[in-house]
Amino acid sequence: MEQAELLGLLALHLVLTGLPGVAAALFAARMGVRQVPVLLAIALAATCALGLLGFWAYFADRVVGEAFSYFLAFGGALLAGWSLYGGHVDRGLLRQLGVPLALWALGSAFLVFLGFAHGGADAPLLTSSIRFSHGLPGDNGVPVLAAEWIFEHGHHGNPPEQGGDWQLSDRPPLQAGFALAQRPFGWDFELLNYQLLGVVLQQLWIVGLWALLLAAKVGRVTRALAMVTVLVSGLALLNGFFVWPKLLPAGLLLAAAALVATPLWLDLRRNLWAAALVAALCALALLGHGASIFGIVPLVAVAAYRGLPSWRWLGVGLAVGIAFMAPWSAYQKWEDPPGNRLVKWTLAGVAEVDDRGVAETILDSYGEAGVHGTYVNKKQNFITMTNFEAVGTTMRDVINRGEPDEIVRTIRGISFFHLFPSLGLLLLTPFAMVAGWRYRRLNPAEWSFALTCLAIFGIGVVGWALICFGNIAAATVIHFGSYFLPLIGLVLGVVGLRAVFPRFGLFYLGLSAVLSLAVYAPALDPPAGSSYSPLAIVLAVAALAGFVALLLGRGSRRLAQET
Repeated sequence: MEQAELLGLLALHLVLTGLPGVAAALFAARMGVRQVPVLLAIALAATCALGLLGFWAYFADRVVGEAFSYFLAFGGALLAGWSLYGGHVDRGLLRQLGVPLALWALGSAFLVFLGFAHGGADAPLLTSSIRFSHGLPGDNGVPVLAAEWIFEHGHHGNPPEQGGDWQLSDRPPLQAGFALAQRPFGWDFELLNYQLLGVVLQQLWIVGLWALLLAAKVGRVTRALAMVTVLVSGLALLNGFFVWPKLLPAGLLLAAAALVATPLWLDLRRNLWAAALVAALCALALLGHGASIFGIVPLVAVAAYRGLPSWRWLGVGLAVGIAFMAPWSAYQKWEDPPGNRLVKWTLAGVAEVDDRGVAETILDSYGEAGVHGTYVNKKQNFITMTNFEAVGTTMRDVINRGEPDEIVRTIRGISFFHLFPSLGLLLLTPFAMVAGWRYRRLNPAEWSFALTCLAIFGIGVVGWALICFGNIAAATVIHFGSYFLPLIGLVLGVVGLRAVFPRFGLFYLGLSAVLSLAVYAPALDPPAGSSYSPLAIVLAVAALAGFVALLLGRGSRRLAQET
């Protein structure tokens, strides 16, 4: 696979994915919306809503679906052009919107070329399952299996099992909708197009996090450190390249947090259109992955604390949420029943398929566990998130054996499973915040935002532990929850440290990023007969350098002043 061809396919999917969102943001700007975080949230909501609509268009009929795909591409281009026509959107606002778009493109290129630095583009789904972690299951292929069935059969017939005994209705349809919507423009039997599309979708966390940091009025350097820290973290590298649909919903929740967990909320909770936007982001996150509920719970709690909206606002939000969720719920109930396996697995700890409903299964499971068993399960949930004793013992044993590959594998495994250890050096930030409390007035906006992140993270952790059933089948390992929580944990680590010890934080966070790259850059299990590609490495480094330069360059200073 030539790197030029890889770059061309990546550019294709960046354009196809980003064009509807860009058009929506420009249209909203022409209509008078000026807050950049709000425009970015609109872009994400529009992109994902139209991606989801791709699923239903192809479900209705292939001809309808293909017509929708072309309408989406060309209609988006026309709407963007019309919105720009006449100079109704000022250049300063366009520059501010262009930064996250460029960051998203550079972040996607960095991950693609780093991921395929040792080859493997001829078997992309297999390569992505081993590139940054131990061998992972075939969950990265589930959305494309669903898309293949819908493309071939639409609403005719009963979908077959999607690997194991999973039904199509067991997994939400958002990523499958994107695959269908872009199929007429780029498809191959090796599924490289799908792999690159998946990377582009997962990297949308960049847009969501930029919106959140901008809305929170975080300083330019701190914002850059947060973006780079997440980009090179094991969370983003592994789950961005292994394209199961988990990081995309987290990006949507970051955008929702920009609206409800920042000073914007004081105004947005009075606007009914904002209710529709927040509800759309949350519903789309659920339609990306059901575990998003564990990220929505703390956002609702924080929003309520910051100021309850009116009943009309809540009514509009509820109506919009139902409008998004109802078609999929109907599909699960009548087209491919029962579609409740993940819910029963999470809330009742029952992984096996049976005929019981959700409520019956939950009552049975808690009845069997009893009070003591339930207490033990919830306690184990918290232990699973932390697990410091077991992690320390494991790391000590591995280090004593002195095998570098084994040390790296062990660190990757710990970061994949356990929430608190996955934060690495940033786990010390809350202690730094306590120690530096008297310096909080140095960066009052960052201190306030760090406390908000701490509240979101704390409420999310407790809610996850209490809601999740907690037996062996339904343990609180990271990939069983919402990736919004570890993302907020990383942001908390960066912003909290910079709020009290800004200079020390600069070097400490730089060290954290370098160590993360040292752990995840090597290809420990490369494809047979492959070797490192110097050009791929150069492109990955160039994309990362461009990412950092855009965050810290002169343009970034000017944008900070304009914002």
